[in-house]
Amino acid sequence: MANKSLFLLLAISSVAVASQDPTAPLNWQSSSKSTSVKKVVHARVPNLQSIVCGENEKCFAILDGQTKAKGDKVAGFNIQNINADYVTVSRGNKMWKLELFPLEVKQ
Repeated sequence: MANKSLFLLLAISSVAVASQDPTAPLNWQSSSKSTSVKKVVHARVPNLQSIVCGENEKCFAILDGQTKAKGDKVAGFNIQNINADYVTVSRGNKMWKLELFPLEVKQ
């Protein structure tokens, strides 16, 4: 019984050794066996093209060529607020303030 266990142990270890590449660097693992790598995705903030406010103070924004209102989504961003001067968008826990014209005018 002990001989069968020893034989089985040797057979399994030889299969494990044979599955490794003998020319690979030490501690190298193939990509199929390695842990999953998270890719960092950088989303482009929408391009603010125009802000239009009506008489009833409800404003709309044109972002990436699409007319959007408060609460809408564009390119994965949520539109939090639209007023005559700027649009606030958020994604996850980050917020961006999009302005048509910067306050600092360079001459």
